[in-house]
Amino acid sequence: MDRIPYIWTDEGWLYLAIVLDLFNREVVGWSIKANMSTDLVIDALTMAWFRRKPAPGALCHSDRGSQYASHAFQAKLVEYGMTCSMSRKGNCWDNAPTESFFNSLKNERVHERRYATDADAIADLFEYVEVFYTRSRRHSTLGQVSPTQFMQDWITTQQEKNLAA
Repeated sequence: MDRIPYIWTDEGWLYLAIVLDLFNREVVGWSIKANMSTDLVIDALTMAWFRRKPAPGALCHSDRGSQYASHAFQAKLVEYGMTCSMSRKGNCWDNAPTESFFNSLKNERVHERRYATDADAIADLFEYVEVFYTRSRRHSTLGQVSPTQFMQDWITTQQEKNLAA
């Protein structure tokens, strides 16, 4: 999990929090708000939990931001049966996949772009995350396929293995 504080609209700043599934690099949870609050990261976590329903003990890695260290966020992790993992202080490499996502978002979509309204920015970010990044964007770490294709290929392989057994 992490957030990006540089989406600018004529109405002000917007903040984005994401939950990235490291298996297939899919953004499984995300939230956009006008402030960098605990609710921002809890909403992203909640979306991810509802989409994936991870097994108890699943790791949720984040930076050391106050939103992630908050009692409310930590309580939500406990409620979902997840284990908290936080980056080492001042070590951006601990959260490299998420940082890579934000770098891609910045360079491919929001760099030097100013949206007229918050609604315009939210619609554009929805298209980037849910349509382009998840379904179309090829990732070198996934063998040059999209997160959706990588997951589908893995499911097909698992089904073939089960049939063979």
